[in-house]
Amino acid sequence: MTVLRPATDPEPDAAPPERLLRINEVAAELGLTTRSIRYYEEVGLLAPAARSDGDYRLYDPSDIDRLRFIKRLRDDAGFSLAQIGQMLEDEAARVHNRERLAHTTDPAERRVYLTEAEARVERQVALLQDKAGSLAAMIADAEARLMRIRAGIADLEDDR
Repeated sequence: MTVLRPATDPEPDAAPPERLLRINEVAAELGLTTRSIRYYEEVGLLAPAARSDGDYRLYDPSDIDRLRFIKRLRDDAGFSLAQIGQMLEDEAARVHNRERLAHTTDPAERRVYLTEAEARVERQVALLQDKAGSLAAMIADAEARLMRIRAGIADLEDDR
């Protein structure tokens, strides 16, 4: 079923409305379960773009991008859902802050916005450094196991 977002006063050269996808289509495209997507909605990481007449969740391309980002943070980087929520919140604040900066020339206001942004980015850097440290420790442990295995293989070679 293809559902299109209703256009409001379409202009003659306006792009066609975006196709909204149902939850099962999004899940199949991203390799997620529908339950995971619903859970992300329940915990506030995602809000579907719309609902169909039958109350089906409908997702637009920005929702799909957000889910891809969530999945990468969870699967590839090992972030918790709370950490993902913080990263998403920081990203939304960054976009809002950019808009605020673009609309003011007042140095005092700009200083406030930039100071807020600095604190958010410092928090992100600390989180990412913590993750990098954890990964470095895991790599060191795996390399030590590999060295022990290779030493065991070398011992067997020497016994021949």
